[in-house]
Amino acid sequence: MQNKTEPTLKREIGAVALALNAINLTIGAGIFILPAIVAQNLGRSAFIAYLLCGLLVILIMLCYAEIGSKVTTSGGSYAYVEKAFGPLAGFLINTLFWFGFAALSDAAVINAMTDMLATWFPVFSIGYVRIFFFTAIFGLLTFVNILGVKQGSQFAVTATIVKLTPLILLVIIGMFSISPENLAIKTWPSVQSIGETALVLLFAFMGIETALNVSGEIKNPHRTIPKGIFMGVFGVLFMYMLIQLVAQGVLGNQLATHKDAPLASLATQLIGPVGGTIMLVTGVLAMFGMLSGDVLASPRLLYAASKDKLLPQFLSHVHPKFATPYWSIIAYSLTGLLLASSGGFKQLATLASSSVLLIYLAVVLAMIRLRFKKEDAAATGFKVPGGLIIPILAVAAICWFLYQVTWSEVKALGIFFLLCTALYFINQYVRTAKSKS
Repeated sequence: MQNKTEPTLKREIGAVALALNAINLTIGAGIFILPAIVAQNLGRSAFIAYLLCGLLVILIMLCYAEIGSKVTTSGGSYAYVEKAFGPLAGFLINTLFWFGFAALSDAAVINAMTDMLATWFPVFSIGYVRIFFFTAIFGLLTFVNILGVKQGSQFAVTATIVKLTPLILLVIIGMFSISPENLAIKTWPSVQSIGETALVLLFAFMGIETALNVSGEIKNPHRTIPKGIFMGVFGVLFMYMLIQLVAQGVLGNQLATHKDAPLASLATQLIGPVGGTIMLVTGVLAMFGMLSGDVLASPRLLYAASKDKLLPQFLSHVHPKFATPYWSIIAYSLTGLLLASSGGFKQLATLASSSVLLIYLAVVLAMIRLRFKKEDAAATGFKVPGGLIIPILAVAAICWFLYQVTWSEVKALGIFFLLCTALYFINQYVRTAKSKS
């Protein structure tokens, strides 16, 4: 009897596609309200928070680049932590990432997108219409990503270009209308104000690491991952700072008053009512683009955990024709759909942000641990310069942000980890029992 060859994932994602997907996953709903929030807290000194937040993200992403260039299997953060600390730690991070951060974030984004559509079409405020819309969006993204990672990646790249083009044009047009007086710093903010604002901004940068969930499908990962990730980080930072500069330079002190749609207000002042409409449409496209990138990347966490026998086996099945983990994509989209339809995601938004900080911490610690494992230290790939200075600084920064988490959120995370640990040992017991029978 002839053995059938197991279908495998294809390495088809290059550095540019990886960078654009990282930008796509990061520049979502936040950029359309971010300038007003920062202006309210820091006024004309906003660039300080951007630089501080950018520096912190770069520290973390340096660690991601090193470990990602050495551990090149699908799963991203999960694969890195599992490699360093074993299956239990990997399972906790895997579940925390795809459910506690990614799926909840997608539920929030698709609801925000529907709320924005409801400003034009009130029918989107009706419950059953919203659920039908959620189903259509998740269904479309599931179909596209099952067809192939190349199609899914190209779809995400196209969505990124579509949403970035109006933002870039807005920046270019706005440059000619900046008033230098609106940018002149007369008083400096307190350290506390800068720290609080940087905390908000850090959340706006989250999503870059999600692009690494498809590590098993990246071409020449030892070189592509560091290059793609840093193109993405600097692309996001550059775009955020330019948008803030133009918004502050054109609107001045009025920027802080446009909390709901500062970029739409900016476009209205520069171009007229049609400009505001274009920005609102761009906001919807930005959220859609982020969702498309996430449905490409996040299901790989379920696929990787299933291959490691931490989740049901069917989730690791690869489509014989399209070479994609189709059951993982379907399961992830269904989870996002259920969370979005429940409406309870808003209360868990802060928990999702806290979750990603814990994921960052685990990955940085994993990178440090692998530095001391002989076989991993000898592996080829990118290496962060300066010994352990950068990862230690990254750990200190993440711990400072985690210090801001409230006690109720700490308790919620504790319960989450206890439940996941129980599920892990139940799964291990069932598998052991089956193997003996």
